[in-house]
Amino acid sequence: MAPSAVLVEPDNLLTPKEKNKLRKPVVEKMRRDRINSSIEQLKLLLEKEFQRHQPNSKLEKADILEMTVSYLKQQSQLQIKTSFHKSSQFDFREGYSRCLQEAFHFLSLHKVRTETQTKLLSHFQK
Repeated sequence: MAPSAVLVEPDNLLTPKEKNKLRKPVVEKMRRDRINSSIEQLKLLLEKEFQRHQPNSKLEKADILEMTVSYLKQQSQLQIKTSFHKSSQFDFREGYSRCLQEAFHFLSLHKVRTETQTKLLSHFQK
């Protein structure tokens, strides 16, 4: 097939509509390239996760996106559980410290110290 000659008119002779028509395929190709590049990056970032679910299989772009969404949801739920667990531990420690302070305060109010008070105070200090 012989190459066909395409006449390209100088920019100043093209109407805005014609310029748009010429630019549209280029812009669309750039957009598709960005999408494909991002999907490839996701595939590389989550390669180990994909291998766990579908070893030795060729993943389509839709598969990569679906598995990425699923993975991110799992990570989000795990993070929520972890932060709840950490805040529970923090609350427990804070409550325990407050209780110790109250016990020290109560035991120190009495001038006469019994053997039990002395043992409690030494135990708390450990």
